[in-house]
Amino acid sequence: MEKKNIDWGNLGFSYMETDKRFVSNFKDGVWDEGELISEANVTMSECACVLQYAQTCFEGLKAYTTEDGHIVTFRPDLNAERMEASAKRLEMPVFPKERFIDAVVQVVAANEAYVPPFGSGATLYLRPFMYGKNAVIGVKPADEFEFRVFCTPVGPYFKGGVKPLTIRVSDFDRAAPGGTGHIKAGLNYAMSLHAIVSAHEEGYDENMYLDPKTRTKVEETGGANFLFVTKDNKVVTPKSSSILPSITRRSLVHVAKEYLGLEVEEREIYLDEVKDFAECGLCGTAAVISPVGKIVDHGTEICLPSGMAEMGPVTKKLYDTLTGIQMGRIEAPEGWIKVIK
Repeated sequence: MEKKNIDWGNLGFSYMETDKRFVSNFKDGVWDEGELISEANVTMSECACVLQYAQTCFEGLKAYTTEDGHIVTFRPDLNAERMEASAKRLEMPVFPKERFIDAVVQVVAANEAYVPPFGSGATLYLRPFMYGKNAVIGVKPADEFEFRVFCTPVGPYFKGGVKPLTIRVSDFDRAAPGGTGHIKAGLNYAMSLHAIVSAHEEGYDENMYLDPKTRTKVEETGGANFLFVTKDNKVVTPKSSSILPSITRRSLVHVAKEYLGLEVEEREIYLDEVKDFAECGLCGTAAVISPVGKIVDHGTEICLPSGMAEMGPVTKKLYDTLTGIQMGRIEAPEGWIKVIK
């Protein structure tokens, strides 16, 4: 299929309407068969549960062209499983895993002309989401829901591509103990908007959120998980019941152990030990890994030895290995790559 006339190398991380999206509706206790449609706009009641009480969850994953010309996506089964956990926590019906994966495949195949070519630095970002659709005025779950998957070609999440970021320790809390921090709920991101806008206004790229109970332990940024490297090359990631289980982080942990032979530890990480790490990165679907060069804790600068010029050596190996697996240059573990075409 002929590609769209798009300047692939200069795409930002923003929405571009594509030709088709998948839609399935839940009513009277069952999901319908679903279909691909052309209409990108959604019409609903002004009293829809999603508008009144934020009953919505979403996922994010990418499709891309590999070095050998295949169009693939990365571990969509884990996105389906994570959305299942989100739906259950928000009293929403589960969209079956196999149907989730099939919907992703259908959307990518129907929008093949928007899949960026290999080597462009761009990808096709997929956004599956679900929301409570019918009118609800009392505080209770909706009875009717819509599941959708749309896609949009995107460039790098952070402007300028892969370069070290400067982040601040935030005074705001991302999630409450026993709350919804471990699921991909829209309400979590609404709560982070003021914090990220104020961080940008102060010249920072992102926030470091601490645990809300003691404010002594590192959690995540709100859009990505943290990954640290010790001075003796051990990979360390924060352990907490209120951070989102990043598929990228889980994949990087496997890569560190099985491909690079590194020791990996998932544990509570205290803010006062961050100064002792050699490298720091933010990992997630959008950016894979974004290196962190400086962390500012209320005026006190923590400068990582890896510096502000480029990724640290271990972070770079992790990034190169995982993207090599995604792009087909390195053999993937069984089941990681879903070939669409």
